[in-house]
Amino acid sequence: MVSSTVAIALGIVGTLAVFAVVRWDAKREAIGRPRLWAAVAAVPVLVGVSLYAFVPTAPMTGIIMTANTGLVLYGFEREVVGEGDDPAEPGWLPGDPTGGDGGDSRESGETRADDE
Repeated sequence: MVSSTVAIALGIVGTLAVFAVVRWDAKREAIGRPRLWAAVAAVPVLVGVSLYAFVPTAPMTGIIMTANTGLVLYGFEREVVGEGDDPAEPGWLPGDPTGGDGGDSRESGETRADDE
């Protein structure tokens, strides 16, 4: 019983920490609805801890996947918000400083460290 009490206490503290950090990061990155994204990231952590504490037959891989789901979704949203508005072009990534020429920088006389 002591181990589940400790797990519950750490789970609540961890959930609050995830909520606070995601909310702070969402505000910093100007992601809309930071409280919602903090909840989306924190609630699965609490569900994962609850599964660990109250369902002894739950497989550990399922618990870990459940606990990570919200953080993964927030990470995807953070990536999408951080993308620029450059149109996609075949053969190069948006924001590529070379302009997608795909050429070798050695044409300009530069050498690479691995060439030496």
